[in-house]
Amino acid sequence: MIYDDLNIIFPEIFLSVYAMVALLGVVYTSKDELAKRVTWVTAFIFILVAFLIIFSEEKTEIAFGGMFINDAFSRFSKIIILLSAAVVLVMGQEYMSRRGFLRFEYPLIVTLSVVGMMVMVSAGDLMSLYMGLELQSLALYVIAAFKKDSVKSTEAGLKYFVLGALSSGLLLYGSALVYGYSGTTLFSGILSNVSTDAPSLGLLFGLALVIAGLAFKVSAVPFHMWTPDVYEGAPTPVTAFFATVPKMAAICLFIRVMYDAFGNIINDWQQIIALLSILSMFLGAFAAIGQTDLKRLLAYSSIAHMGYALIGLAAGTEFGVQSVLEYMTIYITMNIGVFAIVMSMQQDGQSVTEIASLKMISETDPGKAIALVILLFSLAGIPPMLGFFAKFEVLRAAINAELVYLAVLGVLASVIGAFYYLRIVYFIYFGEMPETPLDDAKSPILRTIWTASAAIMIFGIVSLLGVEQMAKAAAFSLLN
Repeated sequence: MIYDDLNIIFPEIFLSVYAMVALLGVVYTSKDELAKRVTWVTAFIFILVAFLIIFSEEKTEIAFGGMFINDAFSRFSKIIILLSAAVVLVMGQEYMSRRGFLRFEYPLIVTLSVVGMMVMVSAGDLMSLYMGLELQSLALYVIAAFKKDSVKSTEAGLKYFVLGALSSGLLLYGSALVYGYSGTTLFSGILSNVSTDAPSLGLLFGLALVIAGLAFKVSAVPFHMWTPDVYEGAPTPVTAFFATVPKMAAICLFIRVMYDAFGNIINDWQQIIALLSILSMFLGAFAAIGQTDLKRLLAYSSIAHMGYALIGLAAGTEFGVQSVLEYMTIYITMNIGVFAIVMSMQQDGQSVTEIASLKMISETDPGKAIALVILLFSLAGIPPMLGFFAKFEVLRAAINAELVYLAVLGVLASVIGAFYYLRIVYFIYFGEMPETPLDDAKSPILRTIWTASAAIMIFGIVSLLGVEQMAKAAAFSLLN
């Protein structure tokens, strides 16, 4: 039995062993010289494990008495997490190396955070959920403050740690209440023990606290306060990681907890999720309008986008889950492209993130300008970009679930949000030429990534690159 269980969690074991062995091995060598090599090796291993999961047997497996679930839903989530983590590592290594703070610990800490995320999306128990969540969170606290000589980076790590500890406390207290009123920590046990007619008030309080803890991880309003400061203060490659990979893991964990543990009381949590969605969409839209720093703008943009993703979760249907998975995959692809461009922005060799520095880059780098415009149009949900279809799917899920008001508010928030994206487009093509234009981006890796991301936003509309069928299978596996 134990052999079967270990076989099921082989990808997580493999990555954990790699991180520990690599950490011990690099300590006894010339660390700085190996930092780049370890980064590339780690990215390669992420891709290798992703393909191992892709070609694994398509069946649902349960390990450790139900604490760990390997199904199509978790496999889909892990594939996206691993591939996006590999891309973010590769595109950030040159940026960090050029500025002198690429250390061999960075890719290994990222590896441990990815292991935590993989445990999160496969969690079938409140205890395994918390273990995965904390492994991910502790690693993220460290890399948020990775640039030790930067006051902003240190501040970002401290804020993230303090607020993260608060959210963990809420989640633990909620889990304790759920355990007390259901008699078990297993999701399947909670599902069968919770009354569909009139769940106890204590259990509903526990559910509300669990939702609050998970909402912090997806930076949903009103648990979003850490996001702008951490995005701005953390090194840009770390911000790119925060904006993509952990978001996928957190939203997938959110979905699994809601359906696997509380799927028979959807009416009791549906309105809470809908409220979080509405608040996130509108605060993200309005707060981003006045931003002058591109990383802070992308922070509020991510808050708004998590609001759109929560629309699909609030729908409470299989199609709603499918739409969220599609949305998050497209969102990650868009964000990776945008952050590749942000990493390339520098003046006189110094990194800049001011929106004003993008003025008239259509004259100095037309290729980058076109790619950025495509990505911004996609983030805004303007047809025919792929981002439009992502929003269309979650709105359709809401309408099918008779949450028409939520779909209407989603459209309104999207119209408001389009303003701050189009303002950047104006700077790119119609602003005044700045006194100090951006340096010419000479990184072939970054250029390849943002070009590929922009191309996907155009050509991906043909079949969503096969993501639609995979997301459909993942949603079916979760709910059946």
